[in-house]
Amino acid sequence: MLDGGDDCHPLIPVLIEAGWTVQESPSGSAIISDCDVGLIHLTSDHFEHLPRLEALFVNSPVRWIAVLSASDLRREKIGDFVCRWFFDFHTLPFDAARLHASLDRAFTAGPPPVQGSPSLFSAEPELLGDSRPVRELRRLLSKLAPTDSPVLIRGERGTGKELIARSLHAQSLRRDKPFIVVDCAAPDGQSIHTVLFGHEDGGFDDAQARRVGLLEAADGGTLLLDEVGELPLDTQASLLRFLEDRQIERADGGEPIAVDVRVLAATREDLETAVRKKRFREDLYYQLNVLQVGVAPLRERHGDLALLANHFAHVYSQETGRRARSFSQDALVALGKHDWPGNVRELAGRVRRELVLAEGRQIEAANLGLLGEEDSVGNMGTL
Repeated sequence: MLDGGDDCHPLIPVLIEAGWTVQESPSGSAIISDCDVGLIHLTSDHFEHLPRLEALFVNSPVRWIAVLSASDLRREKIGDFVCRWFFDFHTLPFDAARLHASLDRAFTAGPPPVQGSPSLFSAEPELLGDSRPVRELRRLLSKLAPTDSPVLIRGERGTGKELIARSLHAQSLRRDKPFIVVDCAAPDGQSIHTVLFGHEDGGFDDAQARRVGLLEAADGGTLLLDEVGELPLDTQASLLRFLEDRQIERADGGEPIAVDVRVLAATREDLETAVRKKRFREDLYYQLNVLQVGVAPLRERHGDLALLANHFAHVYSQETGRRARSFSQDALVALGKHDWPGNVRELAGRVRRELVLAEGRQIEAANLGLLGEEDSVGNMGTL
């Protein structure tokens, strides 16, 4: 329990009586590796230092549950952060029985993926939607999946680029082998080169033991380089050599190791501009851009909004144990009015927040935070 404060301390004897061992910390650094589940009381102090808090969760072996005020949760930046990094969340004053149930579910779920952040799209492996962009995307993926060529997946933040990569892997002959995601923008304080290629004993001054890189760990399967444009130039050079000869060399160690892995890359960046500005190697760009997939933003998929919103409502109601709700007509109209700069991830976050904030039987536009965006939704057409 991190920064529990007066709001969370009364929960401790209840948890101990139920069989939990509870450790408290104001910082978390000393106990994270020893725990199965984490509970944190989020306050204004945390919100002023979100990057520092995010560093706590990247590659954390712990499933985290947040407790915070409803007013803080309604703040878009905070709500999106909570939905991105937490297994579940509860608003104050929380129901102790529900919170206890969340802890049990988090423990049963086991540790989160080691690399990267929790995926909002992992609850459903297939690509949802019946809009023209999605139908065309499905057809393209079915053609690209059986090949072993690299694929460059391009799209705005939150469009589901990782889901596209998972779909390619699931339809390929490598489907029974590992699928590993590398967040090139967040190597957790380590060298991204070490994350990818590993090191032998003593490869670095602080290296305690041999480490297998994620390229080697993905042998036989698929590796996704998420936000590949963030790779440092020296790592780009090593990646290019791997793509050319299919061998890796760990730092300070041994013979080259042959690795059979399909490399996919995802980016929201304009890589052509990065190449012109010498921030991305031109030869690596051509190696990765053998095949290309563009993911349409949600504002171009309005015909899918109701389906996606109901899907997330169903998934999150099951995950959190809250009652599922349908969307009111005004809510559906408001969904169509919104421009969705955060794309599918934003939609998922808004739907998840409403499961906490909604009080009636239906989800209203106000619960989604979509009222007051230009004109009233009352005179608009339906989806």
